[in-house]
Amino acid sequence: MENTKVTAKQDALDGVRVVDFTTMMAGPYCTRLLADLGAEVIKIEPPEGGDYMRFQPPLVEGCSRYFGHLNAGKKSVALDLKSVAGQEIVAALVAEADVVVENFRPGVMARLDLGYESLAASNPSLIYCSISGYG
Repeated sequence: MENTKVTAKQDALDGVRVVDFTTMMAGPYCTRLLADLGAEVIKIEPPEGGDYMRFQPPLVEGCSRYFGHLNAGKKSVALDLKSVAGQEIVAALVAEADVVVENFRPGVMARLDLGYESLAASNPSLIYCSISGYG
């Protein structure tokens, strides 16, 4: 029998960093797929309770199965996007990111100074994806 060397599997998106500003279903599902393909996904949640989906039934020991399914494999940080400190942390994360995914109502990211133009100014190679669950 020939001596073969087993090498570690490398995921398709290994080394890709995604900053995730999504909630509910469409956005988190997108970023879950990116995480499944090996991307490092950093989910940004509001400090007052986190993502709304954390508390939606069905619950198991107080944890939402929907939230768990849609956000498996992600890192999470709670930030107040309206605060100076929160915006500074976001700026640092986005400066090192490859992709931003958001699904706020149209105009929200721009009002927070987190629209494509603002973020791409410090990271010109940034891929910016806006998702609407309803078209």
